[in-house]
Amino acid sequence: MLGTRVDALRDLGSSHSWTLHRASLADGREVFVKAASGAAREDGPAGAGVFAAEAAGLRWLGEAGPGTPVPEVLAADDRMLVLPWLPSASPTPSAAERLGRELAALHTRARPRLYGAPWDGFIADLPLDNTPDERDWPRWYAERRLEPFLRLGARHLSSGDVRLVERVMEDIESLAGPPEPPSRIHGDLWSGNIVWTGDRAMLIDPAAHGGHRETDLAMMALFGTPHLERVLAAYDEAAPLADGWRARVPLHQLHPLLVHVALFGTSYRASLVDAARAALG
Repeated sequence: MLGTRVDALRDLGSSHSWTLHRASLADGREVFVKAASGAAREDGPAGAGVFAAEAAGLRWLGEAGPGTPVPEVLAADDRMLVLPWLPSASPTPSAAERLGRELAALHTRARPRLYGAPWDGFIADLPLDNTPDERDWPRWYAERRLEPFLRLGARHLSSGDVRLVERVMEDIESLAGPPEPPSRIHGDLWSGNIVWTGDRAMLIDPAAHGGHRETDLAMMALFGTPHLERVLAAYDEAAPLADGWRARVPLHQLHPLLVHVALFGTSYRASLVDAARAALG
């Protein structure tokens, strides 16, 4: 795929339907490789779609302009995705502040016209409905993000839990805050998808689409991100957030929590219920 010999390959484990590797190339480059597992190649569940969506998302985010903190896609096909190897370092306050400024620039430059994206999306190896939509964000979020994953995860929830999330969807227009134009967002910005490289942070493994910029910030808070308050302060200084954005964090966390319920079952039920109650105020 890259036109050069692979001198060494180190296995880094597996995740969902793929395996992870670090490769040393004859031309001196170090690269990261995500490859479809044997089962994925045979069954073809997400396979090519996952890698195509990730590659499209990284390239699309990069189109926001110079300095966008995403790696270049070196190669992608039905079986694998190849990115530059990102050497990791401990997160620093200055790198966190830079991330806040760069994320603000990503969200506010070269905005898409519609919510959604012109490719089929995935989060982990679950399909995401990226159908572009001219309506405002609240209904798009309820119908393209909450409702499909509520159906997927319903077997792990009580009827009362389901009804609670349905109430959020019914009241979504009053809960969503002031209207926001679409932004290019990462879409799955938990701390594991942030690689700290020393003087900055790079964003990997996106579920990119035109969405609400508060979604990325809420995802960073869901499982904890180093120096998060510095990230948020730098972001808010560069691109001020609408009043009440902190109170809307649980609303934006409902989708990733529903994804986790669908993937991992009842261990995320309590967090989902707490977020739904908080979203309703």
